[in-house]
Amino acid sequence: MQTRMLGNSDLEVSEICLGTMTFGGQNTEAESHAQLDCAHGLGINFLDVAEMYPVPTSAVNQGLSEQYIGNWMQARGNRDQVVVATKAAGPAEMVRYLRLDIHFDQANLVAAVEGSLQRLQTDYIDLYQLHWPDRASNYFGQLGYEHQPEQDGTPIEETLAVLKSLVDAGKIRYIGLSNETPWGLMSFLRYAEKLNLPRVVTVQNPYSLLHRVPDIALAEVMQREQVDLLAYSPLAFGTLTGKYLGGARPAGSRLALFPHYQRYLTAPGVRATEQYVALAQQHGLDPVQMALAFVRSRPFVASTIIGATSVAQLEQAADSVRLALSSELLAAIEAIHLQYPNPCP
Repeated sequence: MQTRMLGNSDLEVSEICLGTMTFGGQNTEAESHAQLDCAHGLGINFLDVAEMYPVPTSAVNQGLSEQYIGNWMQARGNRDQVVVATKAAGPAEMVRYLRLDIHFDQANLVAAVEGSLQRLQTDYIDLYQLHWPDRASNYFGQLGYEHQPEQDGTPIEETLAVLKSLVDAGKIRYIGLSNETPWGLMSFLRYAEKLNLPRVVTVQNPYSLLHRVPDIALAEVMQREQVDLLAYSPLAFGTLTGKYLGGARPAGSRLALFPHYQRYLTAPGVRATEQYVALAQQHGLDPVQMALAFVRSRPFVASTIIGATSVAQLEQAADSVRLALSSELLAAIEAIHLQYPNPCP
């Protein structure tokens, strides 16, 4: 398992990051700890979580993902061997149970950080991310930006000042964004430089064969500004495994349990998936590993976040680091992409 430094930070992370949004929902604590032990043994030192996890989020299970990680680190005594990334929830109706009026202001961010530290049973968070913007923007697959300045939340410079106080207090080490746009990233970078505030080192956005929106503009910003992408949903909610083709819904799968997750099941998305799966099979490759190897090959991707519900799935995904895609295969992938560009935005 290779590692790399995140942005201009001193955080050295594995090229695979273990996503933990199933911990406390689809996975029990024992199953979660088995995944964590497996990941640790494979050389994965990077864990991604959020205060609202598990997903689907609810007041009943909220915080269990962080709690399970905290219990595991305490039991193994390995906090110094793990890079932990977590996130503060932004304003949304689905998380109103967390705090009544959620914004990225002093009261909310301090409460969010303190809650995460307590559940993780640690004194510090390595990478603290803003889960989605504190303003009206198009994220989570929403198309067509609609300008609504009246819905702007906490000013970015105020948010950065709060984060600086948390960095100065030693409670977080570095900051990142998530589900963010090029304008959002550049705004955070501009205020950080102007006001000598913490600089963003990562953006965590979806990126996969079915969703390459970051290629259009965000990739240039990240590479010019030394900010790395943490790619989530690299298998498009498992769609790129091919297991949902033909309308199949295997028992226990995410789409069988949560059929409302339709983002990656658009008609062009299904047709593109059919072609990507067929391409992998033509080359004697596992579609899972080809899809993950493609994401890993992008120069702006620092780490690929994989989620699993079993140790076997985790091992299969992690083994993709052994695969380097040939120029011929990459050209074939591009041909499909040109035929079905970003079918699942």
